[in-house]
Amino acid sequence: MTRPPCEISWFSALCDDDYEFLGVPDPMLRSSWEHCRDIVMQAEAGGFDNILLPSGYELGIDTTAFAAGIAPLLKRMRLLMAVRIGEMWPPQLARQIATIDRMLGGRLTVNIISSDMPGEKLASAPRYARTVEAMSILKTMLNGQPLDHDGEFWKLKLDPPRIGTLSGKAPLLYFGGLSEDAREAAAKGCDVFLMWPDKKETIAAIIADMTARAAKYGRTLRYGYRAHMIVRDTETEARAAADRLLSKLDAATGDAIRAKSLDSTSVGVQAQAALREAAAADDGYAEANLWTGVGRARSGCGAAIVGDPDQVLAKLNDYRDMGIEAFILSGYPHAAEADLFARHVLPKIDHGPLV
Repeated sequence: MTRPPCEISWFSALCDDDYEFLGVPDPMLRSSWEHCRDIVMQAEAGGFDNILLPSGYELGIDTTAFAAGIAPLLKRMRLLMAVRIGEMWPPQLARQIATIDRMLGGRLTVNIISSDMPGEKLASAPRYARTVEAMSILKTMLNGQPLDHDGEFWKLKLDPPRIGTLSGKAPLLYFGGLSEDAREAAAKGCDVFLMWPDKKETIAAIIADMTARAAKYGRTLRYGYRAHMIVRDTETEARAAADRLLSKLDAATGDAIRAKSLDSTSVGVQAQAALREAAAADDGYAEANLWTGVGRARSGCGAAIVGDPDQVLAKLNDYRDMGIEAFILSGYPHAAEADLFARHVLPKIDHGPLV
């Protein structure tokens, strides 16, 4: 069958999330300007369409500053800049987005995170309501329109900033979350709804639910899938690489890593934990080629597609047939796995940036 092109993105470990052995810190792999820059440049050289720059105020380095620093070094690839809404003043964020987009030649996309203000804790419903307001403000201002916003969290009457994006339009807003509040926020405001790994029937159910929710607001969503990769010449080698990745992890260290994450109690993280626990009896494989071992030492995205190049390609194509248009992939160590995926799988996929 003929499939439309999909966007294939990689991941730069700005939040101290790079290992040779999960749970064993390596000074050479800690997040720094140099290390994260090298991952981004590896992804561009490998032919990826985009790269996620994650954000966390307790870990790693600042995402917006990093995006501005890396932008002039890129010739072709997009950036997917994560922004934590709880930390941002939307008019200032709009100006930052527009400036970095121009530095990139119009190639910026934005991952919206419904975060708390550092040091504060807001209940789920108002936190996501604030995120919906922020997405509306950003879209209005970045579409070059005057803003007259009378909301619960911001009351703003402003002309758009003089500097807009190169296209004159707001960039695509990527967003994920599985709670009721998160799903409603996504249906109201985002462009690309991101999902973490799960069984295919679960992914299909989420897509159906989100399509119906968006339709209530007269909107349509596009769908993205975030997963780790372990691809080798043979399935035996790939499974051995997965086992090696966990070979120095003890349970207490894994528990501590997961607990440290800001989203460790979210519905999405709980779903990843349930997927991992259900797969425990099958060497951690929730279904063919979907391995949950990564989640033993990582909050958030907790599973990897493991196999030979044809198996990995078939898995991605299964998701494409379900309606996934964007993939955000990663692997450990990130630069090395980016190279393996770029050589073994990427040339076999019809891919390009989302438009």
